Amino acid sequence: MKSILVLYYSRGGHTAKISRAIAEHIEHQGHKSRVMHISEAVKEGLDWAKYDCVALGACVMYGSYDKSVFAFTTEHQAALSEKPNSFYSVNVVARNPEKRVPENNKYLQKFIELSPWKPNDVKVIAGKVDYPAWRWWDRLAIQLIMKMTNGPTDPKSVIDYTDWDDVKLYAEHLIRLAD
Repeated sequence: MKSILVLYYSRGGHTAKISRAIAEHIEHQGHKSRVMHISEAVKEGLDWAKYDCVALGACVMYGSYDKSVFAFTTEHQAALSEKPNSFYSVNVVARNPEKRVPENNKYLQKFIELSPWKPNDVKVIAGKVDYPAWRWWDRLAIQLIMKMTNGPTDPKSVIDYTDWDDVKLYAEHLIRLAD
């Protein structure tokens, strides 16, 4: 039985939902998992030795990741690198299949470039557009970005682009990484 730590940063809750789905599928496959927001991990501390593999996921907002993601990877670079690990990027640009390929996803590539931690494995997961749930200035900024990239701009749009079957496959991939 493997034990996998699923860490994440989520702003609107969708990356948290994806992270819980990963952890639930790992457990459904007969393994252990723990899912935590990185702020919770910082507050409580982690016993890294308890885990066979670590996955860290973060969402993209305004073309970048929250500064806390970079602070976390800087502080815990050695612990993250000591065991099999993976980074998953949740972003709406991945609504286009070609942008789900890590080499074609500029946000994932930006993370690899800027982070002191260089993950062994990477994954791109399409996110969710949820205009009604976003603050008005976020909604306007994202609508502008979407207009430039031929995405949805209707302020009532709620579109989940996540391929949930692929999320399960990623969970199974993490189990194999832990071997």
